[in-house]
Amino acid sequence: MAEAPSNHLKTEARESFGKGAARKIRAVGKIPAVIYGHGTEPQHVTLPGHEVGLILRKSNQVLELDIDGKTQLALVKDVQKDPVRQIIEHIDLIVVRKGEKVTVDVTIHLEGEAAPGTLVNQDSNSVSLEAEATHIPESIVVSIEGKEAGFQLFAKDLELPTGSSLITDEDVLIVAVSTASEQDLGEDDAAEAEGDAPADEEAAAE
Repeated sequence: MAEAPSNHLKTEARESFGKGAARKIRAVGKIPAVIYGHGTEPQHVTLPGHEVGLILRKSNQVLELDIDGKTQLALVKDVQKDPVRQIIEHIDLIVVRKGEKVTVDVTIHLEGEAAPGTLVNQDSNSVSLEAEATHIPESIVVSIEGKEAGFQLFAKDLELPTGSSLITDEDVLIVAVSTASEQDLGEDDAAEAEGDAPADEEAAAE
């Protein structure tokens, strides 16, 4: 779970804006960010770069920001990176409160091995959930261990964490297991058909 207290950060308010100011902030190992939401005026702040980089290895993180001695919870909404160097250039944060529910996209992680001779097709890599802001699941684990051909799992079949509810259409297919030999047979048939063609042509020539 993305617990806010574990992500406590000392944050500095900033009054300088623009690309030049942002470059200066990043040059000293910090990240420019803006906090908005709940009808409040946008707050422009700087975050400690190294700590934030570690936190953002996981998605849907809630930060506990210490801004001039006042604590503010904020959900990471958007992270802008340099497309070449992958350096974090700017972060958008949304104000949240304990107990409040937010809508987030949560990754689906497949675990285990399906039955021998089968193929696993994951149609959806994530689903949208409504979850408590301070208890957002990092991922949803789906076990495909030993699943036979014909197995299908839809969004409505997912085991959701306590306090979370599904926003994605419940009939969206998440993962399906099919028979690999059927596809192989189709390829073999096509190959045989190609191989027979010259023989047929020879027979016609005779």
